[in-house]
Amino acid sequence: MNLAQAAPTAVASGLDPRRWKALILLCTANFMVILDAQIVIMGLPSISADLKLTPVMGQWALSANLLTFGGLLLLGGRAADLLGRRKVFIIGTALFLLVSVLSGLAWNGEVLLVARSLHGVSAALMAPTALSILTNTFPEGRERNKAFAMWSGIASIGATVGLLLGGTLIDWLGWQSIFFVNVPVALVMLVLAPVLLRESKDSGTRRTFDLAGAVVSTAALGLLVYVLVEAPTRGWVSLHTIGLGAVFLVLVALTVVIEKRSAAPLVPLRLFRSPSLVGGNLVTGIAAALAFGMSVVISQFSLGVLHYSALEFGLSQSAMPIAAVIGAFLAQAVLNRIGIRVVAVIGVVLLGAGCFVLTGISPTGSYWADVFPGLILFGLGLGGGPVALAAAALNGIAKRDTGLASGLNTAAFQVGGAIGVAVVSTIVAAHMARAATDPAAIMDGFTGGLVACVVFAAVGLVLAVALLRKRGGGALQIVPEQRTPSAH
Repeated sequence: MNLAQAAPTAVASGLDPRRWKALILLCTANFMVILDAQIVIMGLPSISADLKLTPVMGQWALSANLLTFGGLLLLGGRAADLLGRRKVFIIGTALFLLVSVLSGLAWNGEVLLVARSLHGVSAALMAPTALSILTNTFPEGRERNKAFAMWSGIASIGATVGLLLGGTLIDWLGWQSIFFVNVPVALVMLVLAPVLLRESKDSGTRRTFDLAGAVVSTAALGLLVYVLVEAPTRGWVSLHTIGLGAVFLVLVALTVVIEKRSAAPLVPLRLFRSPSLVGGNLVTGIAAALAFGMSVVISQFSLGVLHYSALEFGLSQSAMPIAAVIGAFLAQAVLNRIGIRVVAVIGVVLLGAGCFVLTGISPTGSYWADVFPGLILFGLGLGGGPVALAAAALNGIAKRDTGLASGLNTAAFQVGGAIGVAVVSTIVAAHMARAATDPAAIMDGFTGGLVACVVFAAVGLVLAVALLRKRGGGALQIVPEQRTPSAH
């Protein structure tokens, strides 16, 4: 069928004929959010030197973004459901454009911290809303699987492009350029969003916010990210970590009480009755812990032990996103035939196998023998697993809740990533402290961090098998959606 025939067919079936062009726009938003986070890590040494940031302020240039992004994801997702997904996406993109300019023009550390905090707000509006629009645009089944594959594949590419592009831009044009590069892309997105995206929202619910639930749940999520960011330096059993951990649990309990009593809850507790949603998000968190945790080890090993330049490191890692793209499209091709649980299990196993192979890294080893095979296995799992996990987390979700469900899925990834970084960094740092008297301790730390990732994978495997199943038993399958004309 040619394109001229396809458009009338799509309209007749209630599908948006612009949906594949819209998908490119949505994936671009996802790509830019990930690219920005990664590229700032590369630019931090230059930024710190130029703005004379203290080590603590330099760390907060990264943490401020994590806190607002992670803390506001649920609120951003629910705002999209109630106010309009396209509208919130455009607001988030406009804010992303403004904070990119402000970051590039930052004349001191305080301005940069404000800009990075606001960037987290923009990402919390853009990322879950884009995923929600994707979910509402494509019906459950083969088309949505393909869309998820593109979403997952572009995310994997974004991180590596950040490494490659960041070092090049900083060397040629200075650290300001890593922020200004967002500006033309954001402008194009703002122009195309009203043209390619349909407006949709939950018209069956009063446009009221559960203010108490929003405040308490946002505080809880933000506090959790803060505790995880600070735990490696403060200590896991320090009074600071344990005390704030206790406050987090109190806030979670208070959120549950508020949401039970609210007439229009921010987070309807009925959503958590779905084993698919719970399992998809828990295993998504595990996959993120693996991805971020493995990255901590490989980046420190490559840059600190092998003394790669930023460009060499980016090139050495390029095998992984290529494998991730292949894994994502293989996963979507078989997802309907073999089921969500099988694909998710294969993805988690590949992630764990990749980390296990990487435990063989050594200063005298070979990239092709010791690193490359592990990156390929990990990349295949990183591409294929999230396709199935996103399908599980959003499978059967009512349209009125897709923004919130997308926010939950994105939050699970962010929190899981923070856990992975915190745990692996703690293990590596503990061994680094002994390196002055025992040089072998450095490699022991890297090995220990990768072993922790293998343990994460084992936990993820158990959760995938146990939760990604029908209530009455058997593997979870995708239930075709009953199509109705999209809301305008």
